[in-house]
Amino acid sequence: MQIKNRLMVLLIYTFFCVVLTGASLSREIPEGITESFKKGNSRELARHFNNNIELVVLDNEDVYSKSQAELILRNFFLANKPVKFELLHQGGKETSRYAIGNLETENGDFRIYFLLKLRDGTPLIHLLRVEVEEESS
Repeated sequence: MQIKNRLMVLLIYTFFCVVLTGASLSREIPEGITESFKKGNSRELARHFNNNIELVVLDNEDVYSKSQAELILRNFFLANKPVKFELLHQGGKETSRYAIGNLETENGDFRIYFLLKLRDGTPLIHLLRVEVEEESS
């Protein structure tokens, strides 16, 4: 009987470890997104877009299709080759996450904001903003 109790405790412990580990992973920003910013890879980044995305890149602001948004970002990355990307903050709930990052490029620094929402269990970017980083005084 004592072996059954120990086995049951071990199974319950394992179950909670797996569930908690899985929950924390789902709260992270997908690595493909951060890698796309680091490399300036608009095609890979677009794989994480919703079919339509609210996009603000400097003077371009509208709701674009995935392919239109990818083209705008490709042009942005061609003009501003990334040197470094760092996530500064992220948060949200189970069904939506947001992140704020800093993109250093050869032509200056930019603040990146994006919002992910789950669609069919997959986190997709619904909103993306790229703004010139304000100089701190």
